[in-house]
Amino acid sequence: MAAAAEVSNRSVILKRHVTGFPTEDDMEVVTAAARVAVPPGSAAVMVKNLYLSCDPYMRSRMTRHLEPSYVPDYVPGEVIPTFGVCKVVESGHPDYKAGDMVWGMTACEEYTLITNPESLFKINHPELPLSYYAGVLGMPGLTAYAGFFDVAKPNKGDYVFVSAASGAVGQLVGQLAKITGCYVVGSAGSDEKVNLLKTKFGFDDAFNYKKEHDLNATLKRCFPEGIDIYFDNVGGAMLDAALLNMRLHGRVAMCGLISQYNLEQPEGVRNLACVVTKRVRMEGFLVTDYFGTYRKFEEETGGHLKEGNITYVEDVAEGIEKVATALVGLFHGHNIGKQLVAVAQD
Repeated sequence: MAAAAEVSNRSVILKRHVTGFPTEDDMEVVTAAARVAVPPGSAAVMVKNLYLSCDPYMRSRMTRHLEPSYVPDYVPGEVIPTFGVCKVVESGHPDYKAGDMVWGMTACEEYTLITNPESLFKINHPELPLSYYAGVLGMPGLTAYAGFFDVAKPNKGDYVFVSAASGAVGQLVGQLAKITGCYVVGSAGSDEKVNLLKTKFGFDDAFNYKKEHDLNATLKRCFPEGIDIYFDNVGGAMLDAALLNMRLHGRVAMCGLISQYNLEQPEGVRNLACVVTKRVRMEGFLVTDYFGTYRKFEEETGGHLKEGNITYVEDVAEGIEKVATALVGLFHGHNIGKQLVAVAQD
């Protein structure tokens, strides 16, 4: 039997646990030799990473938690895990063969040995851009779909507000809401992003929250009759203002709290009385709870993409050495659309 090929494998490791805003210096690119092989008798797969996903939730994993979180903390000195699009190069698993295209949890490196390939999803629509499986047809897309349909439970004619609306999740939530027949307003952090929401994604209205001095007044202007669904990606002051403007029996889908991730002392929510008086339902959710619905989501959303009903904007950095820059940039609003890192060509 021929010896397994050995390759140079560049990886991104976390140097230390992070407090406050992460910096590029918190991460480091290291190079080591890797054997393109799976251990004898193992059901693992070796993959070549093509696209890596940079997502806000990764910031939480950079912190050392005193109590266990919903996902394990990253370990200093080890490669940073993330979702990605991969090509199988060696397989010990009966369901996968060399050449298969998959997406799922991998790591920030050029080659990864995945010991639990049952968590991977084969790519069923190779005619669509592979990068979509790190975004609109991957974890962020399923997050948007599940959060909107299963958590928020929309009705035609609902008034929907989406924060961080030009990001990986928000841009799809808004378009799903429009397809459902809702009125949709989004917030974003620049005029360029606001223009994108209105001209590319079909939002009925949008505003730059950095230019608004009274978010309560802004939402009253945008929603004179109130909000039925708030899809929350930011928390903080925006959540407080949204609660003041909810309609009776409104729904808040709690997806993320990007405004809070870098604070040493998170801000409290002041307007929870509105949840009682307006009979609002607030529900947090994790996309992992909905992986069982992935194929239904993939077929529906893939169909919308092919038919032109949904469009998706990506911000793609080139090269494994760009992971730190891309990830840190999320928390300063540098990305336009879904942030990815292209590691290799197919």
